[in-house]
Amino acid sequence: MDGRDGNGEVLLMHPAHTAVAHAEPSLGAPEHAHHRIGLHRIGLIGAGRVGAVVAARLRAAGHEVVAASGESDASRARLAALLPGVRHAKPTDVARGCDLLLLTVPDDMLGNVATTLADAGALRPGQLVLHTSGRHGLAVLAPAAGVGARIGALHPALTFTGTEVDLDRLAGCVVGLTAAPAEREVLEGLVADLGGRPTWVPEERRTLYHAGLAHGANHLVTLVAEAREILAAAGVDDASGTLRPLLEAALANALEQGDAALTGPIVRGDVGTVHAHVTDLLAAAPHTLPSYLALAQATVSRAVLDGRLTALRAAAVRGVLADAEQALLERGAAARPGEVRR
Repeated sequence: MDGRDGNGEVLLMHPAHTAVAHAEPSLGAPEHAHHRIGLHRIGLIGAGRVGAVVAARLRAAGHEVVAASGESDASRARLAALLPGVRHAKPTDVARGCDLLLLTVPDDMLGNVATTLADAGALRPGQLVLHTSGRHGLAVLAPAAGVGARIGALHPALTFTGTEVDLDRLAGCVVGLTAAPAEREVLEGLVADLGGRPTWVPEERRTLYHAGLAHGANHLVTLVAEAREILAAAGVDDASGTLRPLLEAALANALEQGDAALTGPIVRGDVGTVHAHVTDLLAAAPHTLPSYLALAQATVSRAVLDGRLTALRAAAVRGVLADAEQALLERGAAARPGEVRR
């Protein structure tokens, strides 16, 4: 639920490396692959979890990946596993040798990489330059547009492992696109080759789009990790096995029903149960209490708006949560609700 490769390994001044060729992994073309604008010679800068998988999927659809850049040991291993036989080169060489350049570097590096490539003369008019960042739209690629390149944003809304497991997961994945009208057809064709479904995101709403995905996916991981820790503190041997059917059902219900899927003590107005929760969490797992309090407050508000929690009961629950927050502050465990102690 983030568009980053997360390795931070792309260094434009590093020398080229030679990739070790391995047998092609078993990889079928996407079921609905088609090419409205022909095939591309693809260059990849940033062989992180996203980039290597996207490039491998496009290669399976018939595109040629001519060169890739990635400096860390993890990146080189990923290239060997997912893109065997692809030439490993420095970023400027990768950019010069392709007609479709994929920039799959961390968000904060993207603007600098685009600027460096443009200043080095590695980009050219008519070349298609795309990034996979969720946060950014077209503005970050202004240096590429400035030399006449065609630009766009292509962000699969998927959590990546950087392994072959992700190749099938791309099927049906929504891909957030931003591009000028002239580039829309080619981006939609690439999404079809990935096996995904396109959704167009306005330039000015890219950050909001990404925040929704990060809040839903990244914070879900934090929430589940804390739930496992609380169950472990309670003496549960198999925390993951205990949570799995509950969380899978809750997620399915929430995606289908929205707020109507809410269950539990807050929706029922069970003030005593909420009080018992925060008391035991403060004693046994205080590092999880800030997020519990923040999410409980949000749940109270949604349950009131949904009409299932009366104002009187809501006030009582909020009072319990406020007392717990004060107790946490007095212990010096957190500065405010939602701030997890590290």
